[in-house]
Amino acid sequence: MPKKSINIPIGSQHISLLEPVRFKFTTENEKIVGIDWDVGFVHRGIEKACTQKFEYKQVGYVVARVCGLCAITHSLAYTYAIEQLLGLELNKKIQYLRVLMLELDRIHSHMLCLSHTVENAGFEAMFMKIMNDREAIMQLQEAISGNRIQFDYISVGGVNRDIDKAIEKQILKEVQILDHKIDDLIEAFETNWSLSLKFKGIGVLSKEDAYIYNAMGPLARATGARIDTRLESNVMPHKEVGYETILFEGGDIYARNMVRLYEIKNSIQMVQNIIQGLPEGEIQLKVKGKPKGEALIRLEAPRGEIFYYVRADGGNMLRRVRIKTPTYSQVPTFIKIFKGANYADAPAILASFDPCMSCTAK
Repeated sequence: MPKKSINIPIGSQHISLLEPVRFKFTTENEKIVGIDWDVGFVHRGIEKACTQKFEYKQVGYVVARVCGLCAITHSLAYTYAIEQLLGLELNKKIQYLRVLMLELDRIHSHMLCLSHTVENAGFEAMFMKIMNDREAIMQLQEAISGNRIQFDYISVGGVNRDIDKAIEKQILKEVQILDHKIDDLIEAFETNWSLSLKFKGIGVLSKEDAYIYNAMGPLARATGARIDTRLESNVMPHKEVGYETILFEGGDIYARNMVRLYEIKNSIQMVQNIIQGLPEGEIQLKVKGKPKGEALIRLEAPRGEIFYYVRADGGNMLRRVRIKTPTYSQVPTFIKIFKGANYADAPAILASFDPCMSCTAK
């Protein structure tokens, strides 16, 4: 007798979804046997606007609005592409300040994902505590850039603000406090049944499938796959400031949580190293000429590799700007993980992906 299939729609608006996205799960009993999804609910035509509405010096501030969580990564990737076309060589101070903001971005983005993971497990109080601890990082970014979310900190040839001794002291104090709080969170995730054992073996991706389906970011590193643009690219001086590749085995929700927790620890270490060894120098270089030619840049965003392609013909307006984001690239991986999982685990699995629809639809 053939099994009866049931289609279950979720979204585009649903209490378990952080952003507008529509899923259609096909289930047999409790098992997910098929999945379809639509991510086109926040399309804003940003790539077209970058070539039709704004000059190349303005585009860095436009692409920063692709996503509120990784605004620094977007503006950095675009700016490095333009600087490559202009032949600019940045000094160490500019590079270190850029890494500083990028790693602070990673910390608060990972904390947002972890807060929703604990919320899915029913820990409302812990959700609010993580969000409260995350607020300290938001305040540091505001002290550095002048803005709390849309930072507008990166400019072609440098950064827009320097930091003084008072801000350096504030950064070291706050990240030291946060470091201890992350230790407590790691203990909670390792020892609490609802945050550890409940998620072990759920939403599994094998290391082999991570390579086959183009997994990246914490999703890939939780399988043991050594995939990180910071390892492969010398665009930014991560290795100089203490970058370490965080790997876990298992490929399940638990492993993804642990990768993010230990990556926060590593980002804190990098922030401390940058402040304690910040070089002297100008924060803005003089920019001459107009961009001409083609450039490709890859950077490691909180969710994985972000890719920018820029083509220019020597004028103020660009000919093409192409943006590829990690969530979009990992759609085949998400589908692979969902198939065969229990439908009841779908919200927790989805939260562990840390998807960003704002980046994906643009």
